[in-house]
Amino acid sequence: MSKTILLLLSFVPLYVYGQKRTPVLINLSFFNEATAIPFTQAFSTPIHPGLQIGTEFNLKSKPSARLFQTANLNYFYHHRLNHGISLYSELGYEQRLQFGPAFSALFGLGYLHTFATAEEFIFQDGQYLNKNDRGNARLLASLAFDVGFYVKKDQSNSPKIFLRYQSWLEYPYSPGFIPLMTHTNLHLGTKIFLTKKNLK
Repeated sequence: MSKTILLLLSFVPLYVYGQKRTPVLINLSFFNEATAIPFTQAFSTPIHPGLQIGTEFNLKSKPSARLFQTANLNYFYHHRLNHGISLYSELGYEQRLQFGPAFSALFGLGYLHTFATAEEFIFQDGQYLNKNDRGNARLLASLAFDVGFYVKKDQSNSPKIFLRYQSWLEYPYSPGFIPLMTHTNLHLGTKIFLTKKNLK
């Protein structure tokens, strides 16, 4: 699974190099995933690491506020449960203050594919046999809030550092037993603008 993420990341410089003068916005974050009831805890242990890369596009923009759309790819590893890779988009609103801080709310929908971390078996012809794990297809819906800081507050292409709390639903989780599972992710990330110049 990590090879898939690395392969996708390797295309970023190629994509940026294909652009002429328009900087490419990249959101990159590391996060801790947990199966938890949303808004009951900010950070949980043991740590289940995750990595997310994405971009975003302004739908409406003013100097102090904007409405935007994201496109994200992420991966997490939950020990003794599963690997998960998701592709999803969010509709977000950001309020930016003059001296650098910014606050955002984001609502997302997307697709999640999970693979069990343990071996799976099926009972066939009177015996248990190893089952090929093709993974499980899921839908996800998310609601997130973040606080961030624009390093160069006077520039529209300023790098941003952010801390994001994301709650999300996985459906179906275990049909007939637990139809819906709730998760939380705590992201620490950055938004940067890539150009040919800063890749040299």
